[in-house]
Amino acid sequence: MNLPLYYELGLSISESLRSLYQVDISAEQITLEKTKKEFEGNLTLVVFPFVKWAKKSPEQTAEDLGQYLLQNCPIVSEYQVIKGFLNLTIADTYWSAFLQKNSMTPSFGYSQTGNQQKVMVEYSSPNTNKPLHLGHVRNNLLGYSIAELFKSCGYDVVKANLINDRGIHICKSMLAWQKYGQGETPESSGIKGDHLVGKYYVLFDQYYRKELADLTEKGLTKEEAEKQSKLMQEAREMLIKWEQHDAETLQLWKRMNDWVYRGFETTYKELGVDFDHMYYESETYTLGKDMVTEGLQQELFYRKEDGSVWIDLSSEKLDEKLLLRSDGTSVYMTQDLGTADLKFKDHQIQKSVYVVGNEQDYHFQVLFSILRKMKRPYANGLFHLSYGMVDLPGGKMKSREGTVVDADDLIREIKQTAAQKSEELGKTEGMSETEKQELYRMIGMAALKFYILKVDPGKRMLFNPEESIDFNGDTGPFIQYTYARIQSLLNRSQPDVHLHTPEHSEWHATEKELLFHLYHFPYEVEKACNTYNPSVVAHFALQMAKSFNRVYKEVTFLREEDDVKRNNRLKLAYMTGHCIKNAMKMLGIDVPERM
Repeated sequence: MNLPLYYELGLSISESLRSLYQVDISAEQITLEKTKKEFEGNLTLVVFPFVKWAKKSPEQTAEDLGQYLLQNCPIVSEYQVIKGFLNLTIADTYWSAFLQKNSMTPSFGYSQTGNQQKVMVEYSSPNTNKPLHLGHVRNNLLGYSIAELFKSCGYDVVKANLINDRGIHICKSMLAWQKYGQGETPESSGIKGDHLVGKYYVLFDQYYRKELADLTEKGLTKEEAEKQSKLMQEAREMLIKWEQHDAETLQLWKRMNDWVYRGFETTYKELGVDFDHMYYESETYTLGKDMVTEGLQQELFYRKEDGSVWIDLSSEKLDEKLLLRSDGTSVYMTQDLGTADLKFKDHQIQKSVYVVGNEQDYHFQVLFSILRKMKRPYANGLFHLSYGMVDLPGGKMKSREGTVVDADDLIREIKQTAAQKSEELGKTEGMSETEKQELYRMIGMAALKFYILKVDPGKRMLFNPEESIDFNGDTGPFIQYTYARIQSLLNRSQPDVHLHTPEHSEWHATEKELLFHLYHFPYEVEKACNTYNPSVVAHFALQMAKSFNRVYKEVTFLREEDDVKRNNRLKLAYMTGHCIKNAMKMLGIDVPERM
């Protein structure tokens, strides 16, 4: 780990090897790991690699090194030999100095390792034919958290949303509303705009299925029925009219999309996510055609006899890929090529993160390969954050059949659950109704966000709303409660007593465990950023809260008679509080001052 403690200890171990065995090994070559919980100590050195120079048993080699460090390295206070492993305990003086230096730094955990490099994080990417659902929730929360992590590491971040606002699926909703809607609007129906449009997407599918059933009853095969479907033919004709800029079709398209955008805006606000730049497929879907021409000129692409344009990526085991249809119309890949160039033109980005589900893995492998072959300056900075699908206890969701869990319904239900559990546990005593509602919102959204973000993005996950709200479990509300406990403690302390400069004192074992944990916060943030994995910070925050609660259980704070110990403990509480707050902010989660 690239942390001062590890490097400083590495230097001392390097010196001990030189002194004891006359062997030169640099501090960078020394590997230290966190000591396993069942053993005493903070850091462990594996001594087996040094046995050949010591010409002693692993146990004796560890003993020699331990004795040397104890006598010559002030930051080591104890050691323990377990076979070929040397467990080292960091001295109390080191933790006192660490606390004094960092406890009053509200930005602890943040860094400037990104050097203001421009990063774009693209997430959400909804279709305008239906409301956001549980799968979109995971996408939005991941994207927003990744953006916050990059900001925390000193990158200049642009949050982008590419909205899929064109295509046959959009026309299905439009046609169904036109045929069966009788002029229904969000205002006349009291239905949120995106839900209203989604209603007609489902309605189209219902009428389409009925039409197919009627045709197959008359003896047609499924394929024949699909070809003869009048409803689907009308939808295709509407798409052609849209692409030909038919005024009436465009007017309907804009009207219904506007309903959806207003609905999305409300949901995004509830989720606590936002965007710096909105891209629309209706404006970008033709941009890649110039790049196709460029690729043909460079002989990277080739044209088949029917006029379609392809690229052969079989050498990369990606097969052949269509880039332009025989009639000259673009495909998704064409559009994404053009949009990638547009993003770079707009923002001069050095990194571009696409937050998209793992069903699109192949698509992004092809996209990135093409851009590298075309020698785009941004090509090596592209990354697909591929995440797993979200399942419910009842199984998979299907938009066409109307069996999705709408994001709005989920948010409403989880806030109601938060209210119920908070009242049962007496968390709202003395609060006004406004304060209560804000607390329910905070707790509910923390439950939802933490439950989703604590799972490694690459893993498929099962979402259980009841499990997500538990004040004693591995949950967001548990961490919030710990933060509120810390604020209550500090508010009950004498004015500014926790701001006094600490002097050295002995630390309780639980306090040293917490200090050691806090020490790693900046590293864990950097690790989460580098691996595009908010779950690293989520689990760190959880362990931080658990570690503080162990301290709270084992030692006294306000009733401690020793002024130095009391001030140190309050200062430790203060630092833990703002570290929890920072970690939760990186996850897009608010923390209440009281619960």
